Amino acid sequence: MAIRNILTGGDPTLGKKSREIKDFGGRLHELLDDMRETMTQANGLGLAAPQVGVLRRAALIIHIDMESEDYEEKIIELINPKIIAKSGTQEASEGCLSIPGVYGIVCRPELVKLKAQDRFGNPFEIMCKGVSARAACHEIDHLDGIVFTSIAERILTEEELDMLHAEKKRQQEPEAED
Repeated sequence: MAIRNILTGGDPTLGKKSREIKDFGGRLHELLDDMRETMTQANGLGLAAPQVGVLRRAALIIHIDMESEDYEEKIIELINPKIIAKSGTQEASEGCLSIPGVYGIVCRPELVKLKAQDRFGNPFEIMCKGVSARAACHEIDHLDGIVFTSIAERILTEEELDMLHAEKKRQQEPEAED
């Protein structure tokens, strides 16, 4: 496994549509393993193959199982993913490993049902909710050559980002005990 370079800014690859994956062999497995290591090292919630310069329909997302007691997180590999159902809406700030330091307000579905294949070509369906739904939609957009800044309602200012970071920090601080 290797950490791959994440394309940033206006790299033209980020604006291109990815091709369907038909070969589920060793090269795909190596790509997925490298993407997993790259995403983990970058502390991302998702990563699409075009972000590492490969125009194929492969993506990873952190899936949070809201049904489990401990909200289990696991990395899901999505090959040739398609959204087959969606409902609700969520509007929140969104960022991207390919556009570091930039965040915008993006409206996404609250719940999405995906149809995809695993690394061996086996089809499966998965429900994603909340932040997992946001990550799935974001990564599928990457596979279609869409970067979040092109669909954001607006880009957050530095002052708004500072307020968001301060709020996040407050939420992470342990409460004082009496």
